Amino acid sequence: MTQADYLPVAIFALVALIFPFLAFFATRFFRPQKPEPQKARTYECGEVPVGEARIQFSFQYYIFALIFVVFDSVSIFVLLWALVLPGLDLVAKLYMMLFISVLFGVLVHALKKEETVNI
Repeated sequence: MTQADYLPVAIFALVALIFPFLAFFATRFFRPQKPEPQKARTYECGEVPVGEARIQFSFQYYIFALIFVVFDSVSIFVLLWALVLPGLDLVAKLYMMLFISVLFGVLVHALKKEETVNI
């Protein structure tokens, strides 16, 4: 393959790198500038806000969200691995079983911890 074959890929990569910055600055340039005190208020689905919006959340929710993200990404990894399963040898299958068993152990440990029991 020559360098000319990679020109569309290079152009696509350049556009992909430049577009977020261009979109960010374009929206800042074209948006209307109308500061109002109403815009600074907390929005609660049309209801009048009651009390302070800055409340302290329990750490349990963050742990639960982190566990969800980890296992969601792992499920994608395992799905891709399963698609090529017939072509894998025994060592690859043993490594995946080890990987899944470690993840299962981490899940059991996280659910047994005192911080995440009350979710």
